[in-house]
Parts: sequence; structure tokens; C-alpha cells
Amino acid sequence: MKPFHILLFWISSPLVLLSCAHPKVTSQENSNKPNIILIMVDDMGYSDLGCYGGEIETPNLDKMAEKGIRFTQMHNTSKCFPSRATLLTGLYAQQVGMGIKPKKFKNSISLGDLLKSEGYSTYFSGKNHSETSLFNFGFDHVYEFFGGATNHFNPGKQRKGEPEPIFKGGPNVWNIDAKKHKPYTTTSDFYSTDYFTKYAMSFIEDSAEDQKPFFLYLAYTAPHDPLMAWPEDIAKYRGKYKVGYKAIRDARYKKMLDLGMVDATMKLSTQTTKDWNSLSEEEKDSEDLKMAIYAAMIDRIDQNIGKLLDKLKQTGKIENTLVLFVSDNGASGENAERNLQQENARIGGELGSLSYWGSLKQDWANVSNTPYRLYKNDSYEGGICTPFIAYWPGVITNEGSINNAPMHFVDFMATFQDITKATYPKSFRNQSIVPMQGVSFLPALLGDQIPKREKPIFWQWAKGKAIRSGKWKAVAKRNAWELYDMNTDRNETTDLKDKYPKKFQELVNEYNTWEALNVSYKNTKK
Repeated sequence: MKPFHILLFWISSPLVLLSCAHPKVTSQENSNKPNIILIMVDDMGYSDLGCYGGEIETPNLDKMAEKGIRFTQMHNTSKCFPSRATLLTGLYAQQVGMGIKPKKFKNSISLGDLLKSEGYSTYFSGKNHSETSLFNFGFDHVYEFFGGATNHFNPGKQRKGEPEPIFKGGPNVWNIDAKKHKPYTTTSDFYSTDYFTKYAMSFIEDSAEDQKPFFLYLAYTAPHDPLMAWPEDIAKYRGKYKVGYKAIRDARYKKMLDLGMVDATMKLSTQTTKDWNSLSEEEKDSEDLKMAIYAAMIDRIDQNIGKLLDKLKQTGKIENTLVLFVSDNGASGENAERNLQQENARIGGELGSLSYWGSLKQDWANVSNTPYRLYKNDSYEGGICTPFIAYWPGVITNEGSINNAPMHFVDFMATFQDITKATYPKSFRNQSIVPMQGVSFLPALLGDQIPKREKPIFWQWAKGKAIRSGKWKAVAKRNAWELYDMNTDRNETTDLKDKYPKKFQELVNEYNTWEALNVSYKNTKK
């Protein structure tokens, strides 16, 4: 195998105390280790990317898919901060103190910690969404935003000559390494996606000066609300969505069938949008604009990923880098609309500007999550199933392939450990460390099958919960459980709990056992 880098685009045993200091690794030892870049986007639906069926222009991600592998059953937790906690630690969010709201990490190490132990330089740029700075959690350099959502154009004080930026709860904390910024003052060229990439590329440039492999975790906060995008990006999509919800959903599903991303034998979930023809012309125009902004935000992410890939080529690192891309949950049906102009009679802007907090809402979110049911916050596939692309030049040989194995964010830690042969500790920073919960998907990257999972996969967030064991998935919303055969019905259209009561009860019992051990409080928050 060629040397490689990794790029990702999300206890009962006796304890052994390990030093927090990371061992030094020589250049010779480093020469066979890949760079890793992990890219995560925020609140993006399953069918938005071109290579997953969408009409949004994503040529760079599409090329990664063409030269890499697309996975159809990678899963997150259905919510931003638990997904990020799970991805970062290889543990369920409930096991690290992140099951109900963003807190400090406990009883865990980060992917950065693991890779630093093997001599990696580690970098983070993006949305943190915890109370632990990643500068103190395994990363050498960070450019991090701490909240759940922020103004994409101005995360700080009002700039001279511009409208007042809109917030939820005021400006958030931003850290650049150990320096805290609140508010974070920016210039007029600021856009969150552009600046997260700008810092990420500077980290890659820094890594080119030494002989160490690097790990970059790049966590965008787009296309999470507020819906904000550069006017030139919005213009590319304005008018495209006036054909309505059904026409876009049907076109996406047809393209997914043509691409082989969905199984034609599986029944498509029921569309839950309003009838487009019931809307007034003004409402249709507003809905078109809303989806055009959302598409523009994803388009801008792809543009920036293209810049990142170009930087890898310029620094001679593209052939030795694994790039992974995921979303932290499905598209959001939440209504988060706010407009300063309407609220306070102050000078405000239009939807898409820095003084209007727009959100996608349920109709377009249903389209975005095609072919699945429901949205972010739900444990149905529309909330938890994410696009997942792996791109690894010179290592992935089955280019353009599609993998249907069930996977979860807990698997990233096990995979990185498998790739680097790092030692996962039993104790770190004077805390016992919960054993890894995932399964390595390295075999899939090398063209083999992922070993059969010995343990089920679990979900619990808000009023949603689920368990997946083999082909069976039991899922609930507000404790109304259902059972699905995921080999024949990944769109969750036919409840089988009455047909297979024994299997259904077995799964519910196993879930309840897991919940009793790991969920120390009930999250009843919507």
C-alpha cells in the first residue's frame, strides 16, 4: 500500500494510567502514515449533493465520489452537538456527558488525542458546539466557534455602514488557539464557510513545513440556519425551485435511482409537503428564494472544498491524504425565522442577508431528506442518515462504488485506530476512558467487507430513540415504537412489529437495557 494521508470533511477493566504527554515520533516512523481530513457540514439533507441525487452544483464532492466510495447507510445522532461529540470521541454522546446539552467532555479522548499519540499535527477549524475548547482536547491549533448557530456574515458587533447583524442570544465565543474572542470582530469579507476554509488551508500550509502527518477536522456551520449566502451564489438558483416541492422531490428520486443510490424495489416514503398550487404567487416566490439560499450555501461549501483539494495538490499532499465527508444530521424542519426589521422597526434586510434569520422549515426539509421520513431531531432515517464520501487517491481501488453497510459516527475512532495502529488508552487526563463503541470501516476503504457488527447501534435524542441490529431497526417517537426490515424498507414505510412481535420485543428490551446504562436523564426537549 502507498503511504497515505487522511482527510475527513462529524469499565470494568483494570485501569492503566497513561501520561498526557504525547510521544515523539521520528520522520521515518511518520513516512508511512496518512494525512487525515474530516469534513462535516451542518443540517444538510441526504439528497442535496449532486452525487446523491440533488440538483445543487457540487462538482468537487461529485468528483470525490467518482474517484472514491459513497456510503448509503452512515448514521449520525439526529442533532448537531451529540453528533459532533460522537464523531470526535468514538463513543455515544450519552457516555461523554453530551447527551442532553453541550457540556464539557468527560471519560473520553478525541480523534486529535489519538492521532497526536502517533506523531500527527492536529488542527480544527469550525463549529465546536461544546464547552471544551478543542485546543485543550487534542488539537495543536484551532479556529473554533462555540455555539450551535451564528450569523454567517457577521458573528460580532455591527460594522460601520452595515445593518445590524441578527443573532439568537447574542454573539458567541470564538477561539483562535488559546485566545478568546467575544464578540469576534470581522471584516466585511467574512462568511463563515470561507473563513473556516481559509484557516484550514493555512493549517495545511503550516504542516508542509514539517515532516509530520496531519489531521484536519473541518466542521462547517452551513447550511444550518440562518439562511445566508453571497448574492452571486443565490442568483445561480433563483427561479429553479418555482416548479414546486413535488417536482424537485420526484426529480431527485429519479436521479437517485439512475445513480444506484436507492433500491427501486423499496417503496418511497410519503411526501409530507403542502400542495404547491395552494400557495399564492408571493408565497411561491418566497419559497423559491428560501431554497435558492439553502442551495447556495451548499454550493459555497463545495467551492471551498475545491480550494482545499487544490491546496493539497499545491503542497504535494493529495496522494497521501484520506478525505471524508459527512453531515451532522438531516435537514431541519424547525421554524427559526427572525427578522430585525419586523421585530424592532430597525433597518433590516431581505431573506438571505445578515439581518434576517431565515430557516428551511418542514416542506423543503422533506424534499431535502428524500427518500426518507421526517427531519433533524428524529430517529427515523430522515434525521439520522447522512451522505458519506470517502476519497483516498492511490488507496481506494473500487472507484465510484456504492457501499450499503450500516455504519455510525462511533466507527470513526475505531477506523482511525485501525489505520494508524495507535493505542486507545484506558485512562487519560486522570479520567477513566470508556472503551470504543464502534467498528472499523477501513476494510471497506480497501475494497473488502466490513466485519459483522457484534453489538447493535443505538440512538437517543429528545423524543426519538432507535436500535439497529442486523437488518432490523426498532424506532420510536414519543415512545410509539415501530419495527422495520432495513434490507427491504430503508424508507421506513411498513411497520412490522405486529408481524414479528418476538423480534420487536427483543429489540425494545435491548434498547431499554442500553438506555438504563447510558442515559442518566431523560431529554424531553423538542
